[in-house]
Amino acid sequence: MSRMTSPKELKKQLRKEALGRRDALDEFWRVEIALEMAETARDQIAVEPGQIVSGFWPMRSEVDVRPLMFALREKGARLCLPAILDKTTIVFRELVRGTPLVEMGFGTIGPHEEAAVLDPAVMLVPLAAFDARGHRIGYGAGYYDRAIAKLVDKGQPPRLIGIAFDCQEVAQVPDENHDVVIPEILTESGLRRFGIS
Repeated sequence: MSRMTSPKELKKQLRKEALGRRDALDEFWRVEIALEMAETARDQIAVEPGQIVSGFWPMRSEVDVRPLMFALREKGARLCLPAILDKTTIVFRELVRGTPLVEMGFGTIGPHEEAAVLDPAVMLVPLAAFDARGHRIGYGAGYYDRAIAKLVDKGQPPRLIGIAFDCQEVAQVPDENHDVVIPEILTESGLRRFGIS
């Protein structure tokens, strides 16, 4: 008995396939690419001195954005990393030199709870898959969607830059109402900007 695959199920399948391709990438090549992407970011992502940029501590086979974050810090950015508070909420805690880092769950680490909580003006967004319209598939927990919605509600919509490898691109991400479109995605091919339709 055949039935229509729901957007949620289709996303799950696309996520699994894209992450499989990402996991298969050579780890030494990934290091090279992380450094190249940091150079691209330094050349193409403008930040004002003191502007708050959220990055993320790489887990599993994600792009290592640490060189990229430090390149932006050299341009004057204040850095922060996501901290998971509970099953639905992340906040962004300031990352400063010498700050103690603690386990954050999901194999990531970040600043401890005494660190300042900041509202990022620029968000480097991890993702499992994306399409040529800038639609993304996250990891399924919805943390970033909710964090972005909260900033939009406060009248502070952040500049969103997805971070991925080219192999994570899929033909089309199934649309759902709550989806956040990512206008820019940085991969090893460079910074791609999508026209928001």
